[in-house]
Amino acid sequence: MSPHVLILGGTTEARELAAALTALPGVRVTTSLAGRVRSPGTVTGDVRIGGFGGADGLAAWLREQRVDALVDATHPFAEVITAHAARAAADTGVPAVVLRRPGWLPGPEDRWHTVGSLAEAADVLPRFGRRVFLTTGRLGLAAFAHLTGLHFVVRSVELPDPPMPPHTEVLLARGPFTVDDETALLSTHCVDVLVTKDSGGEATAAKLTAARRLALPVVVVRRPGLPDGPVPVPDVEGALSALGLSPRRPRPASGR
Repeated sequence: MSPHVLILGGTTEARELAAALTALPGVRVTTSLAGRVRSPGTVTGDVRIGGFGGADGLAAWLREQRVDALVDATHPFAEVITAHAARAAADTGVPAVVLRRPGWLPGPEDRWHTVGSLAEAADVLPRFGRRVFLTTGRLGLAAFAHLTGLHFVVRSVELPDPPMPPHTEVLLARGPFTVDDETALLSTHCVDVLVTKDSGGEATAAKLTAARRLALPVVVVRRPGLPDGPVPVPDVEGALSALGLSPRRPRPASGR
């Protein structure tokens, strides 16, 4: 029987992993997407949309679909689903891996101010200026909605839903963006401070380089820690190795 791998997706790494796994002979791949983005991009293999109903619902799905391995390749800040995945894997005995790209590290010329949450980011913002480039995702705007004295520039693939700050300028665009793109945006909109989450990845680091070029302060929201249980890996190659799935080793280790 073909081994079945469930990927909790929504990231570039999740799509890359799905493509790598489906290229292996005899491996069945299902990628689960939350459904928050209307056009998530092409995903190889089977795709399911929507939640599972918490850890218990995910555990039931793992059993019903005879899943042999679980990979949590969600966003580094998808704290709830990551906790649910760890618990469901423990309850079912399904081997689990959590794929998290490495976080960013500041250089000597960076003016970073690290905080523990979006609420903390909102608290410190007024000290840095009035014009903010906010890149924490369209679902996190509510944390800044009370800041009526600041002007926010927000970039999103889709229009964000309220609540959001009253003075918000939305730029509809899809990356990746170059350093020159980001430098031009920061300059054109007279941005005083950049706010971002430590999501990591080269594709989204251009804004940090642009901020460094312009000597702008950056408020960086620290990523949450990982739960015990799943094996943490930094990339697709690490996930394949941890699962025992590669072109040289086509059979996975199963906990059942």
